[in-house]
Amino acid sequence: MRLAVLGLGFMGSTHLKALRSIPTIQLAAVYSGNDAKLTGDLSSIQGNLGGPGEQFDFSAIRKYTQIDHVLADPEIDAVDICLPTDLHASVAIDAMRAGKHVLVEKPMALDAATAARMCAEATQHSRVLMTAQVLRFFPTYEILREKLRSGEVGKTCWAMFRRRCAAPAWSLWLKDASRSGGGVFDLLIHDVDMCLHLFGKPQSVSATGYEALDAGIDLIMAELHYPGRQTVFVTGGWHHPKSHPFSMEYTVATDGGTFEYSSSGQPPTLYRANGESEILPLSEKDGYAAELAYFAACCQSGTSPSLCPPEESAAAVALTRLLLDSRNRNGEMIECNI
Repeated sequence: MRLAVLGLGFMGSTHLKALRSIPTIQLAAVYSGNDAKLTGDLSSIQGNLGGPGEQFDFSAIRKYTQIDHVLADPEIDAVDICLPTDLHASVAIDAMRAGKHVLVEKPMALDAATAARMCAEATQHSRVLMTAQVLRFFPTYEILREKLRSGEVGKTCWAMFRRRCAAPAWSLWLKDASRSGGGVFDLLIHDVDMCLHLFGKPQSVSATGYEALDAGIDLIMAELHYPGRQTVFVTGGWHHPKSHPFSMEYTVATDGGTFEYSSSGQPPTLYRANGESEILPLSEKDGYAAELAYFAACCQSGTSPSLCPPEESAAAVALTRLLLDSRNRNGEMIECNI
């Protein structure tokens, strides 16, 4: 499959690194509005994960400064959209209308209606559309999904997912809520998506928090209420710029024990109800590479990405917006009709 990467910022650089290990994908083209990046020098790129930026060899691939020229290229089978969030929908829709399959970075779109329109376009044009909800491919979260779905630990009673970092200093557009949706929306949609993936849609939600984007602060404590008094918490966001370290973690309590994980040093561990504990085995695969390889396989077979369907990514957008709505209403309980 011949792929074009659109956008050479943090996520574009991260995807380019992962593509090196995927023989089923040929990097055919890149797009950037920055001529310096088209030289392949991405050494100044910064981000939360994936290591520092690197120098890439773009000598054998097409380099574009206009997106419509990429979409008109008959040698391109699919595009990997790593652009600011406010551009996701328009570029994805234009790409599918041009006959390209689309992988689009999260968040899928800025609002639920736009995300739903993207799904409809994919159906209408028979194109594979997938959002890069990479947490679904991370070994540390895959093992949680595997254990919960196996039935060996019984039903989930309570869960908490947390993700936090310093407000990003590497992309100024992220601090513009009209372009990114804000810190909570951009960052915690990973965890909202994971909750939908593991537990389905809640009956209602409530949330409190604090937002001061000019100071780089955007925080939330959200509650997702499920039948049977099960509550799932999603919390975290942006803290003061530059100083606060990145971390992601979960605690999931079930009838048979509690799962704990933190990127700060706690490997996924099951503390069983019988008093025993075990560190859970993980695959050594790279989540970004697994995500891209899965997308390529779906494109090559012409099948819908059942592991990461676009309709669920659209639901994550809708649910995250609902949480922010509750936060803006000082914690008001809102029925979840998404």
